[in-house]
Amino acid sequence: MNLSSSNLKLIIAAFYLTILFVGLYFLFSTINIKDLTSYEFIRSNQDIILQYKKENFVFLTTVFFIFSVIWILLLGFAGPILIFAGFVFGKWWGILISLFAASIGATLLYLLAKLFFSEFIKEKLNKKFSKLNEFFKKNELIYFTIFRFIGGGGIPYGIQNVLPVLFNISTKNYFLGTLLGSGPPMFISVALGAGIGSYIDQNTELSILAIITSRDIYLPIIGFLIILILAFILKKIFFKKSLK
Repeated sequence: MNLSSSNLKLIIAAFYLTILFVGLYFLFSTINIKDLTSYEFIRSNQDIILQYKKENFVFLTTVFFIFSVIWILLLGFAGPILIFAGFVFGKWWGILISLFAASIGATLLYLLAKLFFSEFIKEKLNKKFSKLNEFFKKNELIYFTIFRFIGGGGIPYGIQNVLPVLFNISTKNYFLGTLLGSGPPMFISVALGAGIGSYIDQNTELSILAIITSRDIYLPIIGFLIILILAFILKKIFFKKSLK
């Protein structure tokens, strides 16, 4: 029996949504939020993770990379994987892994949305974001890079990833724009994760004052504030009233 194109799209879309909801259910049913807020729990598990990384670096890197791609593909937030990447792999290796994984995951999500959900996305988002079309027509790569750098002007990350379906941005420009534009703000999050890991490694007890005065913590926070100010300025210059 031959399947029509529309039926095939519905089957794949249903499969994707099923995987998404099963993944979310598994995540929230296996994670104990109380443990995640326990400093002692985090500190003891850090030693286990770092020891495992030392003995199985390539394997852990590969698993984390694949997981991050899938996480972003399933509309996951970038923040958790960035913090974790810095926490486990450090600033430089952490940003390299997480940035490329997030860029690939976002690009795959864009292609999937463009192929199977384009009409739905246009129906839901076109009225609100149609003014952005004139900017992306001027220069897809430059404007999309700036769009990524400013965090989509406050648009949630998952929506940022599928919004370009409205403007039919080329896959190449989408990937490069995500890679280049997301790099600086993502690095701040990774550096913060690395700073947290460094603090936990050097301190047996939690001290808010020590955290605030730690160079590994306050520098990323200052960097975040600078990025926030730059993003606000760039939004006003390049996108004016289109991102509200």
